Amino acid sequence: MAEYNPQEIEAKWQTRWAEARVFETEVDPAKPKYYALEMLPYPSGTMHMGHMRNYTIGDVVARVKRMRGFNVLHPMGWDAFGLPAENAAIQNNTHPLTWTRNNINEFQRVLRRFGFSYDWRREISTCDPQYYRWNQWFFLRMFERGLAYRKKSRVNWCPKCCTVLANEQVVNGGYCWRHEDTLVESREIEQWFLKTTHYADQLLEDLKELEGAWPDRVITMQRNWIGKSIGARVRFPVADLAAVEPIEIFTTRIDTIYGSSAIILAPAHPLTDKLLAGSPEQKTAAPQLKQMRQTSVKTEDSRLPKKVGFFTGRYAINPFNNERLPIWVANFVLMEYGTGAIMAVPAHDQRDFEFATKYGLPKPVVVVDPKLLSPETRKQLERFTDSAFGSAGAPPSVSEGGSSTDQVPISNSVEQPFTEFGKLVNSGPYSGLPSDEAILAMSAHAQAKDFGQRETIFRLRDWGISRQRYWAPPSRSSTAPKTELCLSQTKISP
Repeated sequence: MAEYNPQEIEAKWQTRWAEARVFETEVDPAKPKYYALEMLPYPSGTMHMGHMRNYTIGDVVARVKRMRGFNVLHPMGWDAFGLPAENAAIQNNTHPLTWTRNNINEFQRVLRRFGFSYDWRREISTCDPQYYRWNQWFFLRMFERGLAYRKKSRVNWCPKCCTVLANEQVVNGGYCWRHEDTLVESREIEQWFLKTTHYADQLLEDLKELEGAWPDRVITMQRNWIGKSIGARVRFPVADLAAVEPIEIFTTRIDTIYGSSAIILAPAHPLTDKLLAGSPEQKTAAPQLKQMRQTSVKTEDSRLPKKVGFFTGRYAINPFNNERLPIWVANFVLMEYGTGAIMAVPAHDQRDFEFATKYGLPKPVVVVDPKLLSPETRKQLERFTDSAFGSAGAPPSVSEGGSSTDQVPISNSVEQPFTEFGKLVNSGPYSGLPSDEAILAMSAHAQAKDFGQRETIFRLRDWGISRQRYWAPPSRSSTAPKTELCLSQTKISP
């Protein structure tokens, strides 16, 4: 057997493949279709072995499918915009367009040399105007339909990158993924959003179409990510500050509202500065607030054990019983979910229990497991329910801000929170009701008295798309006509 000479043999057959156009794909109704696409590379540098591993695997799949009779479409392109390419260009004192195109040329040379089976006629690059004009076209169509809008929002900001980071790019307890010695700051800036929440119900409903085709754990992750919650929005007036608007909270467990021992705001909540202004706690609280706002907390981190907070020196009024509740600020409450404020019910929520234990807040018990009640207590609750609702089960008559003086002798010594549905106790006229009935009755009462209403919210947030600096698709200028396509790279909006 003659000696194998890769330079000679591979060059020969790659030339033959190119002349025969064996990897060019045309429409062929007689063959089944197969689309083979690997993740497009970022040309912020040249290729490394990780790239070769990835694209070799993809090429093997494409070739096997061809040999099995499929009409295979196997394209290649370049995810050419983005912060990595811009940073690399800055480090090398080169314009990002020059830097990126030089890297694309080198990528293409190596991929062709290895003989990967791409249809090179279909090559695209996201930094070419012929490509990103369609980004702009889609953006304008969404803008015209009210699906793209601008608003101020608190974001993760890397002072070294001088740009916004996604939550996934904040690592190691608050540092930039590309500059692990740089602490990420929390800043409020105006930016563009796409209204993904407009499709939340549809996204959730359509997960049913994936059942049996996708792994159950993945479908569950998607369902939790969308995070539909049915509950109530309740407004708590701020005591002694008539000029400050009420604090709105969202809760799925309004049945526990009589057990609230504090109102807790996110550090980024718009009322925190107003509440601290002139407060006796302002001097000590202001530095803590600044520190919290500089620390990124991801949504999935909100149940981590290290919970930090401070008392604002202000109080809110529980609209169900007129009790004064201290207003706190804490790092585990997030603006990204609900209203950015919660009512803390330590006896019935694990997160609130941990916070109350650390800071010595009361833990009033207002929901109990009916199986653990004594016969005497059970009868007492039944008497409360009958007197409040009557035999027909009519909604209770609750005086404006009033509360029942009836109390069931339940210990408030809580070792672990009871988070399940149960029987209400020490909850005014709602004592004795099961949780599900109490939720309906209390939501209706809040709406009738105009301090709340039933509501459905989603954990899914609108998608912030203003993460790039210069080297990104130019978006429509905020002052330009709606139909203008800004194709010049000098007209880049933040």
